[in-house]
Amino acid sequence: MREDLLNSILSELNGSTADIEASAVLSTDGLMMASMLPAGMDEDRVGAMSAAMLSLGDRTSRELARGELEQVLVKGAKGYVLMTHAGPDSVLTALCKPNSRLGLIFLDVKRAADAISKVI
Repeated sequence: MREDLLNSILSELNGSTADIEASAVLSTDGLMMASMLPAGMDEDRVGAMSAAMLSLGDRTSRELARGELEQVLVKGAKGYVLMTHAGPDSVLTALCKPNSRLGLIFLDVKRAADAISKVI
């Protein structure tokens, strides 16, 4: 039931723009709860990397007095990885194309994270 709701939210997020290639919801310790990842992408790796980056972002934001962490954005030559909290114990990760319109993606990801936090 819960996994179906999470998959529905991810499906809607991925369908909101062609710029989002994949997305996943995971626990803050990296365990996958739901995902819409391309074939061949390792769920465990996505989970571990997302949890590690969000944890580091939390600590960096706190240590440098930047307030509560809202999101972590990683830009690579082949696109972006956007991670944000979706409630106190879960993380939403979105993989985006390199020429993505980030403003729209930030808005869509925030709405999806809010919906996920209500489900979890």
